[in-house]
Amino acid sequence: MARQVPIGARLRAARLGKGLTLEVVAAAAGITQGFISRLERDQVSPSVATLVAICDAVGLRVGDLFEAPPTQIVRAGHGSPINFGGRGACELLLTPSNQGQMEVIQSVIAPGGSAGPDLYALDCDVEFVFVLRGTVEIVIGEETFSLGTGDAMTFRGRDPHTWRNSSSAEECEVLWVLAPSP
Repeated sequence: MARQVPIGARLRAARLGKGLTLEVVAAAAGITQGFISRLERDQVSPSVATLVAICDAVGLRVGDLFEAPPTQIVRAGHGSPINFGGRGACELLLTPSNQGQMEVIQSVIAPGGSAGPDLYALDCDVEFVFVLRGTVEIVIGEETFSLGTGDAMTFRGRDPHTWRNSSSAEECEVLWVLAPSP
């Protein structure tokens, strides 16, 4: 019996990367939203014709679903600079920009630096933060969590949240892992 290759996460990442809803992709591919949802969770196996139609709808080559992610080394301090809109933070993307399964960001946050007072949500299932040095506060809804060096936290990226370095004297450094990549 042939083993099913898990392709759901790559399809979902491609769909979300283009800002497409299940409804739009289903209409373009001529199938149901439920089928696409189950496919993205690797619960069904599509026919070749259906897979080609879905890939066309999300702008993805069918072969991309089966290729291993490229090997990439990012040397210390040489990630791709990004800015999610926080102030007082130097952020580097450590994973390739086409990596849809996860995104890893290194942030060095100046004293008092933050994502701002307004809560925001990311289009990812899981957000993970690991504190390399210093302290960072994570606010999720009404709760505030203080994390110090070596602490880690996992939460739903879609939950409204924000972060800040509450120290007035020391910067902090954190790693963020988002899955799948928003």
